[in-house]
Amino acid sequence: QVRLVESGGGLVQAGGSLRLSCAPSGSIFRITTMGWYRQAPGKDREMVAIIFTNGRTNYADSVKGRFTISRDNAKNTVYLQMNSLTPDDTAIYYCHDFTSWGQGTQVTVSS
Repeated sequence: QVRLVESGGGLVQAGGSLRLSCAPSGSIFRITTMGWYRQAPGKDREMVAIIFTNGRTNYADSVKGRFTISRDNAKNTVYLQMNSLTPDDTAIYYCHDFTSWGQGTQVTVSS
């Protein structure tokens, strides 16, 4: 299994933005369907966004119009640009290649 490494989480005020990054450890080149998921305290893990190998994307209704998933194949990295953040977006965000999960990165949005 590939180890996925997320970064970019942190504390931000409501209305602010963050960009999360996810890359596989080591020099592994591949293009595969990738997803961002999140889990808030006391809640189940939920899908946030997915990007397929053909570039097509899918978003949870709660983030449509605010979040954008993208990939840079040259850098073997997937991003999640998060704008207009609200306290409801507070969660641990995980990267997933439908085989492995990253360790997660905490996103906290203060009101």
